[in-house]
Amino acid sequence: PYPKNLTPNPSLLRPHCLARDRLRQWIPARNQTLEPESPGINESERERVRDTMIHAWEEDTREAYGAGLLMWHVFCDSKAVPELERAPASQALLSAFVAHLAAAYSGKTIASYMHGIRAWHVLNSIPWRLEKREMDTILRAADKLTPPSSKKKKCRPYTPNFIAAIKQQLDLKDPLDAAVFACLTTCFYASARLGEFMVRTLQAFNPNTHITTQNLSYDQDRNGHKVTVLHLPKTKMAGSEGEDVYWASQDGDTDPTAALQNHLQVNQPSEASHLFAYQTKHARRPLTKSKFLERVGKAVRAAGHEPLQGHGV
Repeated sequence: PYPKNLTPNPSLLRPHCLARDRLRQWIPARNQTLEPESPGINESERERVRDTMIHAWEEDTREAYGAGLLMWHVFCDSKAVPELERAPASQALLSAFVAHLAAAYSGKTIASYMHGIRAWHVLNSIPWRLEKREMDTILRAADKLTPPSSKKKKCRPYTPNFIAAIKQQLDLKDPLDAAVFACLTTCFYASARLGEFMVRTLQAFNPNTHITTQNLSYDQDRNGHKVTVLHLPKTKMAGSEGEDVYWASQDGDTDPTAALQNHLQVNQPSEASHLFAYQTKHARRPLTKSKFLERVGKAVRAAGHEPLQGHGV
């Protein structure tokens, strides 16, 4: 279902689908009236082009852009904007859209929505009429009007002492706790993004894009110290090329080497399993970000602290 008060008018151009699929499945009316750009290119070949181009955007990005497209069409419906004027959208209409959202949404959210509308134009070979200078100016204005309620608090950082306090509330013989603590110390000492070491949902695990035990290796630094190397098959910055992150053993209760070895002993993930997979009564499960944050949050509160945001790791 659509979010409350954000249901677009029914249209064959916009089938009901997941947010991440709207960029590809929602078709501009302009597409139905344009002559083929080349007499030698038929509709099936143009479809193939769009099916190829959609891979330029990661799934998370497509989902955010899908939210922007929904907001765009709900806005256009409210103003009775004809379908043919929604793409290519005029500078005036796009500016009115931003002004409509300004002071109600954060500048970052509005920028994401606008980039989604632009991507929709690009994907469907429709001219984008808002010049970069004009777009930058209006988005800068929207950012300055971000309401206080939409401004995120600065992330307080995790520290070794804070992680040690979490450890005291975990049972490292428990499969989930062992996986959570190993993942926490790995992300902390490798200075890595949480999302790149976990999966979004249980069904989303893919050994080609998520880290497995096969991506774990060991090396030495120039001083001869043992270093743990973790190859991330796909990252936000490096894309499908992936990248390596590292950490070395640490003194004290937050040693990532000890945490990882404990996890591997308790859960014994297979070579094809998610690196931080943990055993349940019925099956081995990949560690999802939601499960990780839920368990860490409980441990933090049990330790008498307020949970920190995930990016603080």
